[in-house]
Amino acid sequence: MDNVRYTPKRLAQVVDATEREVVTALGKKEAYGPDDLPVLRQKLGRAPEPFPPRRQLFLNFKGGTGKTSLSSSYAYRLAERGYRVLMADLDSQGHATKCLGEEGSSFAHTLLDVLIRKKPVSEVTIPTRMPGLSLVPANLAMSTIDLALMPLAGREFRLKNALREVEGRYDFIVMDAPPSFGLLNLNALMAADDLVIPVLADFLSYDGLRLLFETIQGLEEDLSHQLENIFIVVNAYNQTFKIAREALEALRTHYADYLLGSVVRQCTKFAQASSEGCPIFGYDPDSKGATDIEAMQTEILARIRRAAAPAADAAGA
Repeated sequence: MDNVRYTPKRLAQVVDATEREVVTALGKKEAYGPDDLPVLRQKLGRAPEPFPPRRQLFLNFKGGTGKTSLSSSYAYRLAERGYRVLMADLDSQGHATKCLGEEGSSFAHTLLDVLIRKKPVSEVTIPTRMPGLSLVPANLAMSTIDLALMPLAGREFRLKNALREVEGRYDFIVMDAPPSFGLLNLNALMAADDLVIPVLADFLSYDGLRLLFETIQGLEEDLSHQLENIFIVVNAYNQTFKIAREALEALRTHYADYLLGSVVRQCTKFAQASSEGCPIFGYDPDSKGATDIEAMQTEILARIRRAAAPAADAAGA
């Protein structure tokens, strides 16, 4: 993310200010960097809207759904909004780590050390080049984590328990999980408040969805864990394809309670951004991919607020 630059116009959009206010606060520059964001927020008094702490998991047992591009850009955008964010890369391929401009192989410690060797999460966390966004990196050393978890006591709750150490330090913990069914993903589901399921607009996605919902039902019955919110987001959507339109309509019919109204359209900028080690908002914030993730995130946060409102009213009464 070394090459992320902001124009005065873009900075003004991010902090909900005018270009004149940006230039007055930071001085006139052709381009600003991520480090200017917290300075600008402080000078203009633009703190983010308070939000209850969330642990959010991006998961689909089916691969190829673009989950990592969505989750890393989602976490980056939360940090742009001014929230304190921890991105936890749970995939041994380390793609989320790479999308945030880091190389997983250069780090000696990962989530493996946290779950198996009981190393504190804070000791394996690194800062990124976006202020407010921290990262638990991943690399191939994590490929043995499911096997290592198998004989351990309380193996399903290791991640949930480990994250208690950093409670209060982050507004959002965003987890990017591998497309597989195993103990690590079971840990992630047990630790999550919200589940975000990226799917493609094809009928093969139903297989992954069915297995995932069966797993969630098993968690409720066997481990007494209930996710607060589940969101299905259609990714890489191309409305010119008849099969995509039909698949989207089928999702609306069968998963209406979970499906987001916003979709993320097919966008080549995602691949280009990933190759540069940069989330879509840092690479091309005006692209349709960035616009769609912005809409997706806004809808998710709004739904969480609406779902939490009745509980808050009941508690106040």
